[in-house]
Amino acid sequence: MNMPLQAEGLSHWWQGLDAATADFIRRLPKTEHHLHIEGATPYHLLREAYPGRFPEVPEHWQVDYRFDSFQSFLEILAAHGFAWFDSPDRYHLAAREIFLNASRQNVRYMELSFDAFFSSSQGHCVTTIAEAILSAAPAGLTVKVFLGMTRDAFENGLEPVVRKALASDLVSGLDLHGIEPLPLREWTVDIWREADALGKVNKAHAGEFGPAQNVLEVIDRLGVKRIQHGVRATEDPDLVRRLIDEGIALDVCPISNWRLQVIDKPADHPIRQLIEAQVTCTVSTDDPFLFNNHLEEEYAFLANALRFNQSQLLQVARNGVQVALVPESVRSVWLAELDAFANA
Repeated sequence: MNMPLQAEGLSHWWQGLDAATADFIRRLPKTEHHLHIEGATPYHLLREAYPGRFPEVPEHWQVDYRFDSFQSFLEILAAHGFAWFDSPDRYHLAAREIFLNASRQNVRYMELSFDAFFSSSQGHCVTTIAEAILSAAPAGLTVKVFLGMTRDAFENGLEPVVRKALASDLVSGLDLHGIEPLPLREWTVDIWREADALGKVNKAHAGEFGPAQNVLEVIDRLGVKRIQHGVRATEDPDLVRRLIDEGIALDVCPISNWRLQVIDKPADHPIRQLIEAQVTCTVSTDDPFLFNNHLEEEYAFLANALRFNQSQLLQVARNGVQVALVPESVRSVWLAELDAFANA
């Protein structure tokens, strides 16, 4: 059974779009670069595994639901994620559902992370989890897996887990997760630099709940070229210029930002300002179980709330291909496909 597209969430941002734009979004070849597998728990599988434990429709799937704090978001994530992800097989099953859902939305490439503490606290081997996720990818979908960890991860005894991930070709890189108010530890700087020397591609969450200074910090201290969120970079014009000049990409999640009250109103989202300044921005779902969203819906959000036209939506898709971790020969084919799509 495939995970359904939640109709309630999908109906919200599609309302008011003309048929041509809606069709354009659905047919557009897409990529996704910011997805937490624990935040993408396939809810119907969870309910089937634990009959009567979870309601048919979670409260946080309501159309206008917004989390009152990041802590409440984390509590809901943990209550459902820990219940489901108790074995490598369940990572595989969840990934299979996620990937099939993505393929139905014309997604060609995905990057997703799994949390080091989340998996290791259940006694799972980091490379076994990565293999379980990657083996679920269907033909026609390229998948890259990242190991995520919070800013206090090593204090939780995760150094051996991280080093095992760095030694594995199954893990493409590291992703520094929240919580942003925590200071950046020196071990983080050391391990990110070590990962970079090993050829890994590293990311960091910054500029979501924290200020533009946090984005600048992870660029300077961790050397990352991929920022997860980063939307508060608009507070610092010099930083925006640096993002452009150094080709640093922001993997933005507009619906997540609205649901978590990073922005006050959908029309306030700074992705339009960033893209018009020529910052490389991609769009992703972040935690679709929590936000009841899908990648097509993120594009619908751009078209509906921010009045992106088809050319701008196409540019977002092109940005995703430009930063994808694929050989140049593959990138050229995908870009040519987007060109043909635009011309058609």
